[in-house]
Amino acid sequence: MLFFRRLKPAVCWMFLVGTLGLAPMVLAAQLAATDSMEAGVGGAIQLDDQELQWIAEHPQVIVTSVQYPLYLFKDEHGQWSGLNNDLLNRISAMTGLQFVHEESFSTAQLIERLETGAADLSTTLAMNDERKVIMDFSRAFGGSGWVLVGRAGRPGAQSLEQLAKKVLVLPARHALESEIRRTYPSIELRSVKTYAEARALVESGEAFATIENEIGAQLYPSGQLQVWHSLEGKWDPDYLTVRKGQPQLLSILNKALEAFPPAELRAIRLKWLDGITPVRKPTAWQRLTHWGCWGIVIVSLFGMLSLLWNRRLTVLIKCRLEAEKSLSDQLAFQHALMDAMPDPMFVRDLEGRLIMCNKSYEEGLSTRFDQIQGRRLIELDVLPQETAELLHAEFIAQLSTRKPRFSERQLLFHDGVRDIYQWTVPFYSADGRLRGLLGGWTDIGQRTRHG
Repeated sequence: MLFFRRLKPAVCWMFLVGTLGLAPMVLAAQLAATDSMEAGVGGAIQLDDQELQWIAEHPQVIVTSVQYPLYLFKDEHGQWSGLNNDLLNRISAMTGLQFVHEESFSTAQLIERLETGAADLSTTLAMNDERKVIMDFSRAFGGSGWVLVGRAGRPGAQSLEQLAKKVLVLPARHALESEIRRTYPSIELRSVKTYAEARALVESGEAFATIENEIGAQLYPSGQLQVWHSLEGKWDPDYLTVRKGQPQLLSILNKALEAFPPAELRAIRLKWLDGITPVRKPTAWQRLTHWGCWGIVIVSLFGMLSLLWNRRLTVLIKCRLEAEKSLSDQLAFQHALMDAMPDPMFVRDLEGRLIMCNKSYEEGLSTRFDQIQGRRLIELDVLPQETAELLHAEFIAQLSTRKPRFSERQLLFHDGVRDIYQWTVPFYSADGRLRGLLGGWTDIGQRTRHG
């Protein structure tokens, strides 16, 4: 029970870490389930009579298209392809509209065709206040940010404020052009026809920077250019742009986009943009959240390791205390056993120093153990000098031969000569090494007198 009580905090930490790890998996499973439900929704949409009549009267919708890699471009066979083309094909299946592409070669030309009625629709225009006056925009179906692009190796600008008194080159009628002229008059704004011309001017050094959609900016080889920074608060949603005077077409497109299965739209975007979207620099809150999560994981792991280590130390300490108690019990038993012997007994090491003796030994030599512990006979006055030297010499000789010795003899003690039966035997450690002598004697004369 003690083990489970101490393991309880570790189990709590493991539950916390498990919860943190399982939460994203559960969320992903829920999203997957939602997507699978949504995927079956995208059939034909309900159109009213006016919308159906408009489709009947306009069998084709002219789409003015500028090639913009991955979004809308011509493949090697001259066929239109890309994310926006897949979107239009899906809307065509949902509504019955037939889209016909007519290529434009600049943003300005594209806008002019919508203004004059030469085209009905565009898929690559960004919204701004000026354009909303002459065009209608559908609901958004995606988007990306605007980024500053400049020469590699040059200190990069992180905001429009840092472009003061520098040349910024943009395609004519760019979505941000009027706002920049109005809000940042100190920027030297230069207009060209296309993004390709803008990049060329930046590469040559004639312009300091240009602004591009962050997806498009990643499509071109880095060369002498690099993406500097995203424009804070500048987002470029994806819209379908309809020329003014076609409310039925705008309504049809909005209904189609509203009914478009989100899972299918994500699949189309992943098909074309997977691996292209740049990694954005995380915000301070995102970095704090990221490091906070890692901090929780590290603290949790450290807590579990600490608890397990403390548990291990507790077990080791308990084992050591038990071993020490067992050893103490054995020593106590040995002392009790020796003290219970009526004859004197002693234990000496390899140098003849006294390790242990019993009470009879102390009484027989009229001394105490604490006074003779660790000392040799020749260093004490418990026996006559000649007797002490004789016995010590015999002990050392016996240690060299390692043979037990049993004999009846007479020895001179301080109180006179005694007849004794003496025995000494070598003793060994558990690994077989000689550790000393165990011995004692019996006073034969005393037994005879008592007898």
